Amino acid sequence: MSTGEPGPPGLSVDDGIRTMLLLMPRMVGAAKKLKVPAALRSFDLAPRHLSLLAYLLFDGPTGVNALAERLEVAPTTVSLMVGDLSRQGILERGEDPADRRRTIVSIAEGHRRAIHDWLAQSAGAWRTALEPLTPEQRRLVVDTLTVYEREVTADRRN
Repeated sequence: MSTGEPGPPGLSVDDGIRTMLLLMPRMVGAAKKLKVPAALRSFDLAPRHLSLLAYLLFDGPTGVNALAERLEVAPTTVSLMVGDLSRQGILERGEDPADRRRTIVSIAEGHRRAIHDWLAQSAGAWRTALEPLTPEQRRLVVDTLTVYEREVTADRRN
């Protein structure tokens, strides 16, 4: 039953797809242009390192297996990345006092500020985009982007 008042603004599926196909390359291009802080420019950091560093910055020191689970890669892959970044002095590895067989990884104190500044560029933009939304709307955005990422990479996994 219509009240004569317009409904909430929305997009058809096709209009949403069209909009996202135009928006996503611009978003990716903008993200690629984020300036790496001068203190980190001499290191060969790739996007996979950014994800690893983000987890360590937000969650604090973490075990290799937990990082592998969060990054959705094999523990050996994380071990290789951690080894590389440790040799460069970006990360530190230490023993877990509760379980000496377990390695805990953390950001080296001398690089923490530069990594924070690098991630803050993108985090600030996401904060501006997500803060006005309700928790349910934020969950919808994150879930939607997660499904998109899963579907767009499905061909590479098969």
